[in-house]
Amino acid sequence: MSAETEEPTESAPEDRGLRLVPVLLALTLVSGLIDAVSYLGLGHVFTANMTGNVVVLGFAAAGAPGFSVPHTVTSLASFLVGAVVGGRTAVRLGRGSRRRWARLTLAAEAALLGASAVVAFVAPDDTATVYTLIAVTAFAMGLRNATVRRLGVPDITTTVLTMTLTGLAADSRAGGGPGTRSPRRSAAVVAMVVGAALGAWLVLHHGLGIPLLVTAVLVGVLAVVASGRE
Repeated sequence: MSAETEEPTESAPEDRGLRLVPVLLALTLVSGLIDAVSYLGLGHVFTANMTGNVVVLGFAAAGAPGFSVPHTVTSLASFLVGAVVGGRTAVRLGRGSRRRWARLTLAAEAALLGASAVVAFVAPDDTATVYTLIAVTAFAMGLRNATVRRLGVPDITTTVLTMTLTGLAADSRAGGGPGTRSPRRSAAVVAMVVGAALGAWLVLHHGLGIPLLVTAVLVGVLAVVASGRE
């Protein structure tokens, strides 16, 4: 009597590729790079961290030296427009494959960051370049943030760390919690610091084009390999 052999089941397309958690951690690193470019190279404005931008707007409105109301308003407005587009995209694609939705959004972000890198290389000293880079990178971050919010992966927003740090401390064993998500939260903090440090080094030694190109390539790779799994 021959034993029946069970055919190996092929994994569903949704499950193929890199899980969303490491993808979002890599995007957190990218955010550190982007804010290093914007804050150090575009006149003390953030294009990924809008919490910091609101504070910067207050500094600029009060006349603090080194800050610009037009730069900050451009960033905030572009981010909001990107978030609107990301929200509408989520409504349209969010009921289908998470894998396809995530990949399309990441591909759009990579294209926007790539365009920013081209502008930075071609016209690094033009006044219009500053506003273009602020607007395009902030739009890309708004698009991404709306997508990440709808994906709903806990503890990784990719651009802000206030609640991540709060959860890391409050839910730790020292804070009376289980500490179950500490590795994920700690990884998000490390990713942001590494991205900011790398971005700062690249801006200080190589200008704006190289770090923007690095972000475009990283996000492009993520667009190819991301899956829909957490």
